[in-house]
Amino acid sequence: MKVKPLQDRILVKRIEEEEKTKGGIIIPDAAKEKPQEGKVVAVGDGKTLESGKKAPLTVKPGDKILFGKYSGTEIKVDGEEHLILREDDVLAVFED
Repeated sequence: MKVKPLQDRILVKRIEEEEKTKGGIIIPDAAKEKPQEGKVVAVGDGKTLESGKKAPLTVKPGDKILFGKYSGTEIKVDGEEHLILREDDVLAVFED
């Protein structure tokens, strides 16, 4: 199934965190928090301004981003969990 976000929304796949710490301690599932990093899968066509023009998004598919802990709406696409959030919820874009 293909999902196309609308307006200034983006579709993100969470990047799973390591199951072990650097010291070798294994973190149980119950103690893990949901990751706040993700990879942009798809983006909408931009936010509609009051003038009627579209403001393009600054993120693009393939970008690695950091987003707020309680941001977005969780959905399942082809059995995998994804998140739909507004571009305003993106805190940072990681640059390589």
